[in-house]
Amino acid sequence: MTTRERTRALVTSRNWEFGIIAVIVVNAVTLGLETSPVVMARAGDLLHLIDRVILGIFVVELALRLYAHGPRFFRDAWNVFDFTIVAIALLPSSGSLSVLRSLRILRALRLISVVPSLRRVIGGLIAALPGMGSIVVLMALVFYVFGVMATKLFGASFPEWFGDLSASLYTLFQIMTLESWSMGIVRPVMEVYPYSWLFFVPFILCTAFTVLNLFIGIIVSAMQEEHEAEADANRQAIHDDTGLILQEMRALRDEVRELRAGMGKEQG
Repeated sequence: MTTRERTRALVTSRNWEFGIIAVIVVNAVTLGLETSPVVMARAGDLLHLIDRVILGIFVVELALRLYAHGPRFFRDAWNVFDFTIVAIALLPSSGSLSVLRSLRILRALRLISVVPSLRRVIGGLIAALPGMGSIVVLMALVFYVFGVMATKLFGASFPEWFGDLSASLYTLFQIMTLESWSMGIVRPVMEVYPYSWLFFVPFILCTAFTVLNLFIGIIVSAMQEEHEAEADANRQAIHDDTGLILQEMRALRDEVRELRAGMGKEQG
């Protein structure tokens, strides 16, 4: 076995994955502790040291994977994701680039690429994007229609909420999320326009209870298809392995038969 093959076996082993997961979790905890002034006053130097050590571990781990896989490393989207996260962490974070220090927490996102179940979830979400595009267009159309209507109906009496199209769209978005929609917005409007509920109730039914559930349905369907595809791949792999075993058993049986035939001739 060559050095590259041994390195590939190391970086793809379960123990290595568990070790990287543990390092990522520790890094996420230390970065969270750095947000506490009390903890930083007592152990700030230690936390910074741990952060630098963990960054060094990430760089070494990434270098080993690059060596193990060679140019094929960048053909995997998750490898590119890991490379980008580590590259951002290596950027200088002083002077005008001090804002990049806040991006260090992005290292916690590496759990997504390390844990297979999280990769399946993200894969399902990505697979759902094409179907979600049509829902987004439908949502935009509904908001535009109701936004124009709300501006013309309620803009004169409630310019802060419905004075122009942009204000109406934001107000309708708040209503869609059901955050203070009744006591905060709709009931004050109904005091001036008693029948305004005929406008707001259909809007909530169209958005919060219909269109958003379409989003959920598409995501669940995509994730189910992702799970079924993975299950089919696993079944195919098991079938292929079984076929290879059967071929080897047939070859072994033929060899045993030939040996017996040869022994019979010698005895005869």
